[in-house]
Amino acid sequence: MGAFISPLQGRCRTSNGGVRPFRGDVAPATEGFYNMIIYFIFRFCLLPFMILEQTYELLQAKYAKKIENLFIKDVVAGIYLTAIRLSDNTVGMASTLPEKHPFCGKHERDFGEFTPLKIKGRRVADLLLKDRSIPWISSLQTAAVNAISSGLISSGRYNIIEDTDPVNLLDLSSKKTITLVGAFQSYIKEISAAGNKLYVLEFNESAFPENQKKYYVPATEYEKVIPISDIVIITGQALVNNTISDLLNAVSNGTRVIVTGPSGSILPDVLFANKVNIIGCSRIVKPGKLFELISQGGKAYHLYEYHIARKICITRG
Repeated sequence: MGAFISPLQGRCRTSNGGVRPFRGDVAPATEGFYNMIIYFIFRFCLLPFMILEQTYELLQAKYAKKIENLFIKDVVAGIYLTAIRLSDNTVGMASTLPEKHPFCGKHERDFGEFTPLKIKGRRVADLLLKDRSIPWISSLQTAAVNAISSGLISSGRYNIIEDTDPVNLLDLSSKKTITLVGAFQSYIKEISAAGNKLYVLEFNESAFPENQKKYYVPATEYEKVIPISDIVIITGQALVNNTISDLLNAVSNGTRVIVTGPSGSILPDVLFANKVNIIGCSRIVKPGKLFELISQGGKAYHLYEYHIARKICITRG
């Protein structure tokens, strides 16, 4: 009898919110059968809810020794963005998720070994095992995965288009139904000006000026508009707030899907395996300035205004 790990190197949630490797002891003769069963459980039952976890598992499977020795060298959290620098000097960023409650309960200020002033020097592997339901931890984890991914994305394995916004890769000349997740003002103007049918999923209607409120659809009604869309554009923040899996599950076959924004700078393999066609993300070129910008309340717009990052698009082959 020998222990094995599923081909996807999956992890299961434990009762206290942690994660553990998915293992099982099976006879060698039946190992292939059990691997197949576990594959289908993960692919169709668990994996849709684990986009970031899958990406980390992929990184761990290929670069385990590298990740095992990484620790957190520096971190900064601003109102809008969070950035992390790892011990190999790679840098990643993600949206800063706001807390869900106006009051600060103990669970929103005490994060154990990842409580503020305890974070530097901690192992990245330990961070990525923490409970993602805590907004601050989720922002840190996404930034860390982006940092690990940054060098690998530029390795030559992926189709990359430099200095391009993903919307520029779309043909908007023929009338299409497009759903935008998040009230991106520049996208709303460009898409609507081309005469396309536009839905914008957003939690807060006040994010729209008066002349754009006709596009507003409450975010909770995503299942009404995503399945009928020709194109779906999803903010990378959906990776941080753990909503991206539900959104991708609602996408119909044949729909063109874009994930865009600084938070989406993760290794693209898992997103490509889950219906995404294009990832619009950022390559950080001035990491020192990035930390300064974020500490002063900088937004994604300022990354490009001050040439701290460059837009790149990764396209599925």
